Parts: sequence; C-alpha cells; structure tokens
Amino acid sequence: MSKEKNISTPLADEYPIKKHTARSWFAALILGVFIGLAVIVPGVSGSTIAIIFGLYTGMLYAFGNIFNDFKRCFVFLLPIGIGVVVGFVAGFLVIQRVFEAFLLQVICLFVGLMIGAVPALTKEIKGQNVTPVRGILFAVGVLIPLAISVVSIALSSGEANEATFTSFPLWRVAAYLPLGFIVSVTQIVPGLSATAILMAFGQFKPILNSLHRDYIFDNPQVLLLYAALGVGFLAGIVCVSRIFSAILKNHKITAFFTVIGLAFGSIASMFLNTDVYALYVQWAEQGAIPIVTVLIALLLLAVGFVGSFLLTKYELSREE
Repeated sequence: MSKEKNISTPLADEYPIKKHTARSWFAALILGVFIGLAVIVPGVSGSTIAIIFGLYTGMLYAFGNIFNDFKRCFVFLLPIGIGVVVGFVAGFLVIQRVFEAFLLQVICLFVGLMIGAVPALTKEIKGQNVTPVRGILFAVGVLIPLAISVVSIALSSGEANEATFTSFPLWRVAAYLPLGFIVSVTQIVPGLSATAILMAFGQFKPILNSLHRDYIFDNPQVLLLYAALGVGFLAGIVCVSRIFSAILKNHKITAFFTVIGLAFGSIASMFLNTDVYALYVQWAEQGAIPIVTVLIALLLLAVGFVGSFLLTKYELSREE
C-alpha cells in the first residue's frame, strides 16, 4: 500500500492531545464507561464512541506514549480510567442482570446505538475511491467478527457456559497474558468486541462466574489469572496503540475501510453469539417466537439508533 498524503489528522501533530475542557472531560468519562461496558456487554465498542466524541487519535497517542509523555497522557486518560471502573461495575452489577433477563431487548438497543454511530466512521472515507485492496480489506473486516462469533458458538456448550475455574495450573496463568493482549486489540480497533473474543476462547462465562466475593475468598488463586489478564491487556494497549497510530497516520483511508468493515461485521455478530444462539434454540424448542418481545426489541433498536444518530450528527457538525 502506498503512503496516503494530504490527510488531515491530529496524528500528524507532535502532540495530538490537548488539555481537557469541562465538556471534553465529561465526554472522556462517558467514553471510559463504554470501554468498561465492553467487557460485559457483547458488541459494545469503546473505540467507536471515541471516534464519535473526537477523542480517538488522542486516546491512541495517550495509550501509546504513557511512558514517554506521562504527565500529559495521564491527565488525558484520567477521566477515561474513572469511566472504565464505573462502566465495568455497572455492567457487572446491573446491566449483566438486565442482559440475562432481557437479552434480545438489550442487544437491539446496543445495535441501534452502533448503527446510529456509523456516519462517524463513513465520514473518514467519504469521496474516496474503492480500490480492490480497500474492498478486500473491507470484506475481511466484516468477516472477522462473524468468524469469531461462529467459533465461539462452535466451541461453547451449555455446560461450559455455566462453568467456572476449578483449578489454576501455571499454564493457564501464562495463557492469560497473551489473552489479555488480544483483548486489548478490541479496545483500539473499532468494531471489535472484547466479550466476543473471550467467548471465542471459552473464557467469558468462567471469568464472569468467578467475579463473586465468596468465590474469590474460596479461590484466591483466581487473582493470579486476573493479574495476568491485566498485565497482558496493559502491554497490549501500549503496543497496539503505537502500531495503529502509525497505520492511521500513513494509511488512514485504507485502514478505515477495514475499520468500517469491522464495525458492520460487529453489528451483525450481535445477533450471532453464544447467548443469542441459546435463545434461538429455546424458541425452536418452544415452537414459537415471542412476538411482543421482538416488537419491544425492535422499538428499542429504533430508539437507540435515533439517539445515537442525532448525537453523532451533532458532534460531526461541531467538528466541521
């Protein structure tokens, strides 16, 4: 791929992060909440929200240069970090329970939010030529989340979904380092889902089921798994941010064809994960589709779309 020139992007600046205003601080907090939710709710993409709020390139720079430019990067990332904690706790204590009780409705709400945010991505390639390479990368982007979902369904079973860790061999602790690294990619590349990745490796439900006080007290060794996952995740955030920053700086348009493909594939994969598949099986066994549930889900999809679309349009108009 040839280097794409004359692309206006903050990544071309020496320091693409600025001191937070009250508004941008709050936007960064909301971004962090979505990143925290992404660990719990399938399909949520914090990086897509970062693009909508105009914080994406700054986030990449801050993650990738936290050691080289610590003070400025730390101040920029602080509200995001606070939001991550809030989003994860909310997702674990509240949304996950709602998710289990109203699976289709919650998924459709988030699908609507994701579809409404699509203009924030497509604006990056507006008026650009669709070359064979860009078309192939778009198709690959669409297929990756779908393939991950199919693999997660193929590798899952009802028994595995309810299981948690019963032993803590060293190989499992070591394996959680690269797993954390892989999960970090989902927070940098728009359209990828951390939950879908964990499901594909059969680790989502075991991790989720282990996040209870009684279980942790009875099995303190699980903290080693959390620590390994966290170390791999942090290492991945720094490394992948630097790599993706360079890709966007030199090949922004081509990269965004892949990113948009990933976003579309991620939207489709929301209806193709282990939890939704189990719901489809349940409907098949009952021999009926709950019409009222589907209608409410479609209404929430429309509400999510309208809200996200209006917010996206507003942010894009302010940027222009």
